[in-house]
Amino acid sequence: MPQKNLAFEMLKKLLNDEIKIRMKKNLVKSKSFLEMLEKAIREYTNKSIETAQVIEELLEIARKIKEEEKRGINMGLTDDEVAFYDALADNESAREVLGDDTLKNIAKELVDMVRRNVTIDWAQRESVQARLRLMVKKVLRKYGYPPDKQEKATLTVLEQAKLLGYEWVS
Repeated sequence: MPQKNLAFEMLKKLLNDEIKIRMKKNLVKSKSFLEMLEKAIREYTNKSIETAQVIEELLEIARKIKEEEKRGINMGLTDDEVAFYDALADNESAREVLGDDTLKNIAKELVDMVRRNVTIDWAQRESVQARLRLMVKKVLRKYGYPPDKQEKATLTVLEQAKLLGYEWVS
């Protein structure tokens, strides 16, 4: 293509839009894709890589996003459960200690628990958030989630719950 910079700009915009759509569903994976996109753009802007190379990197990011859509089906999880799984599996030591099956079970239990306890104004009410935080911590302890990473996992799960909670309530 003679206008490689136009192809770059178009791909960048499409990927950015796709990542924004995913941010409404899966916080952890969308952050990961956004970091990959920003890294490729930064390298291109700093003239570390040529236009053809950045286009190839953007296409690779697009392939990874496409593969991500199929991951939930392969794992036997719904989109919501995959989002919670990713929030829990963001911690490398948790993946090593607990394994995939336990993380899947935790994700399923968290989705059910959060769905049952989400109300219209739960994101504004501190008492509801505190109760939900306590419930998440109990579930993590029940399955033996690494204690050193429980607080971070709890916060990530609650952020993910806020994203999906608005959708569940409406």
